Amino acid sequence: MQVMKLAKISLPRIASGLPTLPVSAAFVAMFNLAAWRALKDMDWAGIRDQRFCVHVRDLGLKSYFSVGRDGLRPQFGDHADVTFTATAQDFTRLALRLEDPDTLFFNRRLLIEGNTDLGLTVKNMLDGIEFDSLLAALPAPLAFVMRTLRRRMADEPDQVAYSSH
Repeated sequence: MQVMKLAKISLPRIASGLPTLPVSAAFVAMFNLAAWRALKDMDWAGIRDQRFCVHVRDLGLKSYFSVGRDGLRPQFGDHADVTFTATAQDFTRLALRLEDPDTLFFNRRLLIEGNTDLGLTVKNMLDGIEFDSLLAALPAPLAFVMRTLRRRMADEPDQVAYSSH
């Protein structure tokens, strides 16, 4: 009896072969549904219509988008004015305010490539948001998930919680 061997397939290998537009559209849809309501009143004028890329290095995913009046908009192609690169865990810890973005940047765990002034502007804007204010503006089920995830990730050994204020 002949046994077929399947090629070893990993998520990063599959993800890196995906066209960027569907990945970008999915990222933008999730962001707009989950977080735009909480962030829409910020002054986005200085970065509107700039092209951004979020590269999740360990998953092989890249999302290209810009900021419009009604939220993020997916962008076609692979050009970005600034690219933020980190692992999925580091992006999650940043979003949950369990890591200091400056520490990640100086430890080369968060890379900002391209227009670094634009990248630092965005980082400073988002860093200025109080975590509790963000949670208060999110849909209740999502806020619950974020609180629970933050509590569980904060309990991981060798990790230090970060508070922006």
